Amino acid sequence: MSNNCRTEQDFLGYVEIAKEKLFGIHTCRAIENFPITGRVVHTELITAYADVKLACIQTLHDLGHWADEEKKVEAMIQACQEMACGKLNEHVHVDLLQGGAGTSTNMNVNEVIANRALEIMSLEHGNYARVSPLGDINLYQSTNDTYPTALKLAAIRLLNVLEQNVVNLQESFQSKEKEFADVVKIGRTEMQDAVLVTLGREMGAYAEALSRDRWRIYKCGERLRVINLGGTAVGTGLGASKEYIFRVTETLRNNTGIGFARAENLLENTQNADVFVEVSGILKALAAALIKICTDLRLMSSGPKAGFGEVILPARQAGSSIMPGKINPVIPEAVTQAAMLCMGNDQVIAQAAASGNFELNAFLPLIAACLLDNIKMLAASCDILYRLCVKGIEADRQRCGSFVENSTASVTALAAVIGYEKASELATRSQKENKTIRSLVIEHNLMSIEEFDLLISPESVNQLGFRKKK
Repeated sequence: MSNNCRTEQDFLGYVEIAKEKLFGIHTCRAIENFPITGRVVHTELITAYADVKLACIQTLHDLGHWADEEKKVEAMIQACQEMACGKLNEHVHVDLLQGGAGTSTNMNVNEVIANRALEIMSLEHGNYARVSPLGDINLYQSTNDTYPTALKLAAIRLLNVLEQNVVNLQESFQSKEKEFADVVKIGRTEMQDAVLVTLGREMGAYAEALSRDRWRIYKCGERLRVINLGGTAVGTGLGASKEYIFRVTETLRNNTGIGFARAENLLENTQNADVFVEVSGILKALAAALIKICTDLRLMSSGPKAGFGEVILPARQAGSSIMPGKINPVIPEAVTQAAMLCMGNDQVIAQAAASGNFELNAFLPLIAACLLDNIKMLAASCDILYRLCVKGIEADRQRCGSFVENSTASVTALAAVIGYEKASELATRSQKENKTIRSLVIEHNLMSIEEFDLLISPESVNQLGFRKKK
């Protein structure tokens, strides 16, 4: 054995590990076994796991464990706190896809906390007789209750960020609703000219859709706050004291400020992962709204001369290596791709959750990878759409007005006054004779120009229905 290495043992044999490493034999085996994605476990899952471990250690200490070893307890608590702050993330090396329902992640966390505690106590790494990854850091625990609990904590924290970013995006569209309240434009159905709307009303519709998404995301916390911590291997609490089982969730709740509640049926909560499918479905609804909004923005800004060109998106970067002056709607395009990937991940989450067997779902690492990816992608997408696109949208008022002037869409506004038949005839004449609705109204003396302008004004377009004359 090299002087720079220490030897660790498990029931499979021995492994030499560099002395300075905080991880141990279980992590080494996982690194060798799972070189799959090249991506380590999400940092948010690592820090959440540390908070779970901290709650477990504090609860055990309150119940009398390590009563004569205060320095050891202080060292373990400090190590947990350092990991919870992200200071030990570099020592968690396991791939985010792994067999064993997350056991490799749990053991990597256990080993790093144990060896960091040994450091704090001025002891050598690997001196597990003093601080054991299993006997101390994992006491009264299993991967099967700590991993899903850490995942729920990480998801809740990320969802809080996502919710705020959705609110920012919603409010930016509300601001544009007011700014563009007087911009009358063509409303389209099935990609064809339909009736008049205002650009402000369209922006307000996007804001309303996002408002629903924000509420759904807020309600996700209720689904995720029910945890199986204390259930150990299968939800029976095997190997843990009753006092610990009834107190550990309360400690986690007090530490994090999140309203966690122990599941009434710990066995069921350990078996099933359908709550992650439910949350993923809510994220998919947001993804669908973002794709719809971004598609509309891309179409409305298309051209700009040979397309709709009704709005001008902020120019973010050169759009072509061969076409000078070309600007692409890169922010809506990027957001659309993230939303599409989110939808794909949703299907993976559903399949993984459905593939659990008996008392455990072995595919929680895949669920964690896809779910946390989705929340982070959507949060980032809402942020860039808000900051780099929507805030800077401008209306091409002249082009919107030109479309209104030259489209038959305005004739629908006249139907309530001149009747459907005359309005239909007017639309046909406009197309055949290549004349505007306005000019035909004047030519045939159907109404005064003042009456016509009133019918296609922002006030008339925005009102709900029409009022019958008394």
